[in-house]
Amino acid sequence: MKLVVISAGLGVPSSTRLLADRLAAAVHGHTPVDVRVVELRDLAVEIAHAFTNGFQGKALAAAQDAVAEADGLIVVTPVFSASYSGLFKSFFDVLDRDAPAGKPVLIAATGGSARHSLVLEHALRPLFAHLRAVVVPTGVYAASEDWGAEGLAERIERAAGELAALMPGTADRRGRDDGVVPFAERLAALGR
Repeated sequence: MKLVVISAGLGVPSSTRLLADRLAAAVHGHTPVDVRVVELRDLAVEIAHAFTNGFQGKALAAAQDAVAEADGLIVVTPVFSASYSGLFKSFFDVLDRDAPAGKPVLIAATGGSARHSLVLEHALRPLFAHLRAVVVPTGVYAASEDWGAEGLAERIERAAGELAALMPGTADRRGRDDGVVPFAERLAALGR
């Protein structure tokens, strides 16, 4: 299975990328996945060119293909002005609108203060609902004070388990032997 991680961190090192890596590792702990990380920082110029001239560069096209072929997505953005970053939104603005449709998505964000934690509910969840993705119930927000504190590891683990349960072929099959897991059963598996 293919898991694509979209990281909109700007710095090196980046707490956004650190959170993305921890989430991907937790999902891999639930089910074997091939992880592809897309660093939006590296695509900034190609994203701008896609807006201004309508043509996508090779790296941006490859990232968009990866999203289209993914079985699940982890998306992580830093918080700027109480919302996702402009680079993060720009990537999804130039992405084929149908690419995330029906895909399970784990939303996450990083910020300097816990006061911005509602960005998950007020910005990220509505964006991915608009894109017709299936957003897992638990989003993960990591403020500066969360690193090394109690609670973050548990939220990461819970969200990763929810994403893994929604990815094709990983949910509890409840005795089925045909390999098909109905969507309703995958959702019900989250209630365990």
